[in-house]
Amino acid sequence: MNARGLDHDGTIAREGALNRVSAVFAPVVDAARIRISGTFGDARLHSAYLYGSIPRGTAVPGVSDLDLQLALHHEPTDADRADAKAVEAALDRAFAQIDGVGILLTSTRVLLSDLERHDAGFFLACLCTPLLGADLAEGLPRYRPTALLARETNGDLALLLPRWRARATEAATDADRRALCRGVARRLVRTGFTLIMPRWGGWTSDLNESAELFGRYYPERVEQMRTAAATGRAPSADPAALSMLIDDLGPWLAAEYTAAHGEKAPRS
Repeated sequence: MNARGLDHDGTIAREGALNRVSAVFAPVVDAARIRISGTFGDARLHSAYLYGSIPRGTAVPGVSDLDLQLALHHEPTDADRADAKAVEAALDRAFAQIDGVGILLTSTRVLLSDLERHDAGFFLACLCTPLLGADLAEGLPRYRPTALLARETNGDLALLLPRWRARATEAATDADRRALCRGVARRLVRTGFTLIMPRWGGWTSDLNESAELFGRYYPERVEQMRTAAATGRAPSADPAALSMLIDDLGPWLAAEYTAAHGEKAPRS
């Protein structure tokens, strides 16, 4: 991998690996493997993957969360979702070095579909690290930092803004507001990066680097994006922080993104 996250052929390199998991998080990963396998079994589970800071080797004890993607043989059911919630809660209780657990459930059909080729497929092939089972990335293409990839990964920001505003209105506690603030901030930083990704010609998942690269092309918005990157790591319960993200930076970014890359293909 070069400094722009690319392999020698110019395609985006897979960013994580099990050998990058630091010693402090190794017991967490081992426990996740055992609990997922025991809960879902071969009948339901095709494969499981890590993503985020832990497989990238950048996780901070007591701050970082554990992120997992499960590929199921069938479409996720209510029972699958309930089991995933139970695994999340058990792992979060057991390990002080993580601050939360998130498990995504997706069928192999969706992950390998043409519609998701440049979104969920890209996510799995480049941003996920195999943990259990056969790697679905072997059936996916190599990806380049193109406008098509930008459109299909984050070209739906305009659709998310009304949902975020509704959640902000409904948030009843500081914990609710912090959780929303963290998710919104991270999504905006990643969208800001993929906005400029084809021009920069590479890939990164680092929030700080994403904000700084964005600022090379949009200096008038760089301070807001730096704030979003900081908030993505240390979320705020201040309603003003959410308002800046949802009512100012978000709408501007959605309009600029659509103008540059177009809208993501509709999902049913």
